[in-house]
Amino acid sequence: MIGLIIVLLIVGAVLYFKFSADPKELRERGKGRSAEQKQALRYFFNDGCLQKKVSDEAYDAMVDARVKSFNAKAKAMAKIGLDESELKEIDPVHFEGYYFDPKKSYAKRGKDGKWRSSAYQISWLFFSAMQVYLYQYTFNMDEDGKKEATEEYFYKDITNFSTSSDTVESPYWDPKQKKMMLENVDSNRFSLVVPGDKFFCSMEQNEYTERAIQGMKAKLREKKNR
Repeated sequence: MIGLIIVLLIVGAVLYFKFSADPKELRERGKGRSAEQKQALRYFFNDGCLQKKVSDEAYDAMVDARVKSFNAKAKAMAKIGLDESELKEIDPVHFEGYYFDPKKSYAKRGKDGKWRSSAYQISWLFFSAMQVYLYQYTFNMDEDGKKEATEEYFYKDITNFSTSSDTVESPYWDPKQKKMMLENVDSNRFSLVVPGDKFFCSMEQNEYTERAIQGMKAKLREKKNR
């Protein structure tokens, strides 16, 4: 009887280790990463029934903390090199949202049906009497990768401000097949259009962004009609 109990305990321990251990993909990608980056990877790669999970809410909170710690508006003002008093044509506008890059980010559909990415993008637009200044910062939650960009456009060169819902083929971890798969993900983007080019900004569509874009369009029409 004691021998049977010992055998059952050993089998139970083996099964627990097998099903609670992190997937090989997660262990490999987590090498050399910080604790926060490993947590982000765990959100995208860990779906086992016994494995420690990171919830949608916890991951959103991690991203939100990173956004607040960066203080993007102050960074944008420093990069542009102008005083805020020179940028009072209309109130500054900011867009932010998950950024889906088929080469550098992972995607996951949350329990709420929302797609999240391991990359996030913040954009700020400022308006002087003659120009629109744009600052953009894109960062990754699972690694140290980041990208900053600044642009400036004369109103006379801007064709339009618009929004679009684009489909991006993004990699995600399939826990059943235990491998990376590709899924078409719909994401909302704002675009500043100039002849022959567009500058895109990831965004969450809500009342604020709707009002901000309408205000930008009104200002552009006003500048064009002068």
